[in-house]
Amino acid sequence: MKGLLAMESHGRLRKTSPGRAVAWALLIVFLVVTLFPFYWMVRTAITPAAELFGDNSSLLPAHPTLINFTRVLGLTTEAEARAAGGSGAHLDFARYLMNSVIYCGLIAFVQTFLCALAGYAFARLRFPGRDLTFTLLVSALMVPPIFTLLPNFVLVKQLGWINTMAGMVAPSILMTPFAVFFLRQFFLSIPREVEEAAILDGAGAWGLFWRVAMPMSRGPLITIALTTTVWAWKDFLWPLLVGRGEEHRLVTVALGVFLQQSPNTQPDWTGLMAASTLSVVPVLLLLIFLGKRLVQSLSFTGGK
Repeated sequence: MKGLLAMESHGRLRKTSPGRAVAWALLIVFLVVTLFPFYWMVRTAITPAAELFGDNSSLLPAHPTLINFTRVLGLTTEAEARAAGGSGAHLDFARYLMNSVIYCGLIAFVQTFLCALAGYAFARLRFPGRDLTFTLLVSALMVPPIFTLLPNFVLVKQLGWINTMAGMVAPSILMTPFAVFFLRQFFLSIPREVEEAAILDGAGAWGLFWRVAMPMSRGPLITIALTTTVWAWKDFLWPLLVGRGEEHRLVTVALGVFLQQSPNTQPDWTGLMAASTLSVVPVLLLLIFLGKRLVQSLSFTGGK
């Protein structure tokens, strides 16, 4: 009995140790600092334009409203939007959202698959110049993306792909050096005994990749696909140059156009924050639902 009491007392002391308390305090501080910009964006989005520069000491505005969301979505008349403090501008959010989903989906799916093919080739296949080719590919990480912007634009223009989805996804859809390097390192860690057993069952090079390497690398593949999707979703400069047309405009470009449509003397901050909040929701939901699967996949892969 005394031993049980001593163990319970030791557990309580361990739970309330100074180090644990400091770690939790730092975690809470980092969490607050990270989430504060998102909170302020949402707070501004539900604040009436007339009260935006008023008392900002409370956690919520005095008179929260959804008018900023309805007017940027074009669900109000121009007179109602101007009365709410807007410029009358609105977003065709459904079209821009669909364009962003297609843009990110194409880049994430095709790029992840092709990077997996390249990573497996560099990890397992033997061909002349393999190491030199991989070194040249990885060295591309040292080239800033801005250096390739003009050559890519000239090439896309010569191909006649300006204001097309093909021109927007062309520079990013094939592969990226980091993803190839990341997946190659994981494929190198797969035990060769597993592949040798598959070879005995009659699997060829494609069978080893599709039936052995791919199922065992779900965690890294989800990681690359998820990070690629987030990167593509927030991409602005290249879609601005190539896809400025209404038909293929992305959400990020549409936000910039919406801001330009606001009066120069007083930007429509409440409307812009409402549109920004709507643009964040799809990626946030993706991270919430796929983040758990990502952790589970990595844990499962590590258990193997």
